[in-house]
Amino acid sequence: MKLVPLAGRSEDAVRDALLSHGWEGGLCRTTAAGLESLTYHVTEAESATLQALVRAGARLGLDIVTGADWALLTGPRARLSALARPGVVPESLAELAAVLGHALPGDDPVIWRTPAGALELDRPVLMGILNPTPDSFSDGGRHTTVEAALTRAAELLAAGAAILDVGGESTRPGAAPVAAREERTRVVPVIGALARSFPRAVLSVDTTKPEVARAALDAGAQIINDVSALRLDPAMAALAAERGAGLVLMHSRGAAGTLASDQHARYPEGVIPAVLAELAEALERAGRAGVLAEHIVVDPGLGFGKTPEQSVELLRGLGLLRRLGRPVLIGPSRKRFLGTLTGRPVEERDVATAAACALGWEAGARIFRIHEPGPVRDALAVAHAVRPR
Repeated sequence: MKLVPLAGRSEDAVRDALLSHGWEGGLCRTTAAGLESLTYHVTEAESATLQALVRAGARLGLDIVTGADWALLTGPRARLSALARPGVVPESLAELAAVLGHALPGDDPVIWRTPAGALELDRPVLMGILNPTPDSFSDGGRHTTVEAALTRAAELLAAGAAILDVGGESTRPGAAPVAAREERTRVVPVIGALARSFPRAVLSVDTTKPEVARAALDAGAQIINDVSALRLDPAMAALAAERGAGLVLMHSRGAAGTLASDQHARYPEGVIPAVLAELAEALERAGRAGVLAEHIVVDPGLGFGKTPEQSVELLRGLGLLRRLGRPVLIGPSRKRFLGTLTGRPVEERDVATAAACALGWEAGARIFRIHEPGPVRDALAVAHAVRPR
């Protein structure tokens, strides 16, 4: 008999071991996910709840550390799921079981549906930024003509971008709001030209205005990237449902001119719980309007309504967004928090962007909105090899 320890993360090693014995890929992922170890911090708990939790935890093989009114609860997801059954556990654990059941992540989505077809998320998907605007924080004024936009689009696609995200209104702090008519004038000709020149590319429009999104969809876009997560105009949800468009819901706060500032960066209960709660509300808005869940991706909005420290905290805890049940997109590209960490100016933050994306993949992000695909593509190739999905 031989006994060999499994290297690396236990769920990865379990999946690989099952594959080596001929198990089917989907079943391997499900089984390995059930063995994924998770930890939860319980606070403001009554003594009777903690005592019952210790007894139940011992029975289920969970690790529990308790204090006066708190506990740390650790174990495989499958065993934690056995605890998350309000109708089965003792009455003193019913409330905890309900909260735990809500917090446990579901199975990670493996596709994102758009009118262009299903985007498979078993490997990183790059969304290249193309802004035909005069005032974007990173590349403002470089791609304002259709010809310049087409040239840049060809470069982005050649470097590995699968999606082109076209935006006609800058969200940098202090940027002047753009009227819908002007925004349409900026983005619709570009999207139409992209659709004709690159028919296999997936096109996204970065806008909070339904009239701009509708014109962009008519011109060939398949995705709406709403950086307000339907806050600024709820009619966007009805449009996405009507057209079956892919929909990105990004967390942010405030009006158009303050989205990327830290003016609204007040999170008394912590930035991660707030982002989770506010994105959950956005998902509910989309669902009520008829948008199918499989068409939706969530974005935590790094740098939007967050201080640099909060963006780092959000990136560190990114895996918690998996509980929303939708694929996660991140856009750390050249953001201010990377400048704070590295001391680099905007044009020198691509290496830091690549590092943030690799960490994001490790935590569960699957789509990456970036200015320069090359360094990110290479970093994610390594991250994917180490931790495939």
